This record gives sequence, structure tokens and C-alpha cells, in this order.
Amino acid sequence: MLKENLIILRNIHGYSQEEIAEKIGISRQAYAKWENGTTIPDIEKCKRLSEVYGVTIDSLIKETKVDGKNVIPPPPVGKNIWGSVIINERGQLVIPKAARELFGLTGGQRLIVLSDEMEGLALVPAEIFEEKMRKAMEMSGTVYH
Repeated sequence: MLKENLIILRNIHGYSQEEIAEKIGISRQAYAKWENGTTIPDIEKCKRLSEVYGVTIDSLIKETKVDGKNVIPPPPVGKNIWGSVIINERGQLVIPKAARELFGLTGGQRLIVLSDEMEGLALVPAEIFEEKMRKAMEMSGTVYH
């Protein structure tokens, strides 16, 4: 898992092995051994790698799958992939428990549904959205109700 993640992240960011090795203070040969699985980095080097790639140390060493199928690159810090949900016949879906717990979502809570026609949908707690709108309107000199 680690070696695959290192290869994926390096390629996503457009680094050569030499460039990433220089960024974390090791030789290209040492880095190449991590990518081919011959050796593994110590925790300090994992910390440096996670900082360069903007991911958590945990995500560097684990395999992330969507719906138990496709392996995907480690997500950036603060970003999550919760898997897929199925919309029932009434247009309802269930937000995964881990996501509800992380964001403190409870039954009866209002969410604002946002969209980008090219990207999809996003859900934002109403109080957060409304506060951001209030601040934006204040900055523009308009009153938000």
C-alpha cells in the first residue's frame, strides 16, 4: 500500500524521484527503494512526505477503496471520501454514520444543497452557510436577512 501510494502521489504532483527525495532530504536511491518496496521510510520521513503531499501519515500507509473496489489516491488533509450512497425511490439518501459523526449532523438538522453542474452536489449545514452569506453581504454593504 505505501509503495503504491508513493508512486501515485509523486505522479499526481508531477515530481521525479529525485525531486521528491531532495524535498525530504534523502537520496534518490533511498526513495526508489521505498517505491519498489525494498525498504520503508521511518516515521520522520513519513511526516515529511505527508507534508509535501498534503496528506495524513495514516493515508500514506493505507489503501483507500471506494465501495470495496477501486483503489484511489490518498485524499488531501481535511478531505474525505465516504463511499457511495443510493438514492431511494422517494429521492432520499442516508449520509454515512462516520460523516454524520464528524460533522455533528443530527435528525431534523437543516442542510443547504449546493451544486455545480459539472461537479455534482454538496451539503452544507444551514447555519454555516447562512453565517458565510451574512459575512459576504456585510462585506458588500448589503444587509442579509
